Amino acid sequence: MTWPQALRQFQGYLQLEKSLSPNSVEAYVRDATKLHQFLVGEGVPARPEQVTTRLLRDFLNTLTGLGLGATSQARTLSGLKAFFSFMIMEDLIRLDPTDTLEAPKTGRHLPDALSYPEIETLLGAIDLSTDEGLRTRAVLEVLYSSGLRVSELCELKLSNIAAEQGFMKVLGKGNKERLVPVGREALKQLNFYLRGVRGHLDIKPGAEDHAFLSQRGRPLSRITVFTTLKKLAEQAGLRKTISPHTLRHSFATHLIEGGADLRAVQEMLGHASITTTEIYTHLDRDYLRQVITEFHPRS
Repeated sequence: MTWPQALRQFQGYLQLEKSLSPNSVEAYVRDATKLHQFLVGEGVPARPEQVTTRLLRDFLNTLTGLGLGATSQARTLSGLKAFFSFMIMEDLIRLDPTDTLEAPKTGRHLPDALSYPEIETLLGAIDLSTDEGLRTRAVLEVLYSSGLRVSELCELKLSNIAAEQGFMKVLGKGNKERLVPVGREALKQLNFYLRGVRGHLDIKPGAEDHAFLSQRGRPLSRITVFTTLKKLAEQAGLRKTISPHTLRHSFATHLIEGGADLRAVQEMLGHASITTTEIYTHLDRDYLRQVITEFHPRS
């Protein structure tokens, strides 16, 4: 099988059988494509079924030499494992060449989070006299109130918002649906946007059910949310690097610090494993350690 054939079939497998999101499909196919490009560059005429563990080690060592971080290397290896798992399933190979490869240790880093006063500072910097400002306020309130990923926010549907019940249905990673609560303030700002801004847009076909739209009536893009938040942070004088994910981290951190049950936070964030959510308990311990250091008379 040629590489173009293998990559096309791999993409179809991820889309149809694994039902992965477009972003995940693109990332996995890109990982396999990088391997192919490496083999071509090295002058190795290996077809997909001829790739050996040694070749894969050479490829990963090359990524290290190029300065690719441990996290990026681990993610690339994950994509390659998916590719060769697909090859085995299609009976193209019998042994998985990635079996003996171990991902580099990435360590567990604490995610950035804003304090509640910083959240208020960020919200206070929004110019609510403009249509864009009303949309930005609604976007930030929903992100912080419900801990959504930016892709989940951009794909949020009006038909999935149950305002009276205070819940939204969200389509997360792996096309998994979950119900997340949304606060009164977020619902109020969302209503201001829907009535005062969105209701006056020329909505393009296919975007009728999307909650957040661009000024041209198309679904709001992730890039727009990123750039808007970056500019707002600069205007607010916040020196931290802030992204939509920062608000998701802040949502989880403030819940844990307030004593929320870890399982409940896991459910709201849409984490498949409780281990992913447990990282926020480390933030809470750091906070408690700081309190003891500052205020305990014997510390």
